[in-house]
Amino acid sequence: MQQVDAASDESDSQDSHILEVADHGVDPVPAVRRHGPEHANSAHAAADDGRMGWRDTLIWCGIPILIVLLVRIFLLGFYTIPSGSMMDTIQIGDRVITTKLTPKYFHLHRGDVVVFKDPANWLNDEGNRFASDDLIKRLIGLPGDVVECAGAGKPVTINGVAINETSYTRPGVEPSDFPFRVHVTPGHVFVMGDNRSNSADSRYHQDDGANGLVPVNDIAGVALTTYWPFGRIGSLSGHHDVFDKVPDSTVQ
Repeated sequence: MQQVDAASDESDSQDSHILEVADHGVDPVPAVRRHGPEHANSAHAAADDGRMGWRDTLIWCGIPILIVLLVRIFLLGFYTIPSGSMMDTIQIGDRVITTKLTPKYFHLHRGDVVVFKDPANWLNDEGNRFASDDLIKRLIGLPGDVVECAGAGKPVTINGVAINETSYTRPGVEPSDFPFRVHVTPGHVFVMGDNRSNSADSRYHQDDGANGLVPVNDIAGVALTTYWPFGRIGSLSGHHDVFDKVPDSTVQ
């Protein structure tokens, strides 16, 4: 029995030694294999984070820029005033922002300050310091209106009703230095500058083929505000209350 026990103890000792050796040789291998995939996944995640960062930048910067461009192209216009015909409301060199919608998409009102294409070389009579092709005036008569004035010292009348224009005309100037009477034809408007003594407007072009009227389709937009120079930033009022008592024309 002693011999059998001795043999058994010797066998157990050998088995333990074999296990220790096996454990010693196997332990490092899984550790190396575990670290490899984790490191690769971390690098891949970092790469993904980098791509998401650029995507976010494009989204947060690109979309606002696109919106501004669309507004600039389709909704707003920017113009430099070439003459003094709208003083003191607007000075020479002022820059204004207008709607860029055509009259097809908005309603014009008496008193609106409108930008329009030069219909018949009006700028040659006013002076054009910025080689502009556009004019800016105040809309006085709509299609069907009869606009007239008896001359110096008399008010402008629309459809027989006198209007008080002192809220926007340049101080010290007459509503008109000479008499005129114009029936505004369909598809046209009658315009005048706020500086009546220096505005070659609808009154002065009765023989231009359109009776001094501006085609509605040539109106680029209604002026909203001045934005330059900084000291003159401000909204441009249509003074629509001036025309409150003017009846709508019955003649179209």
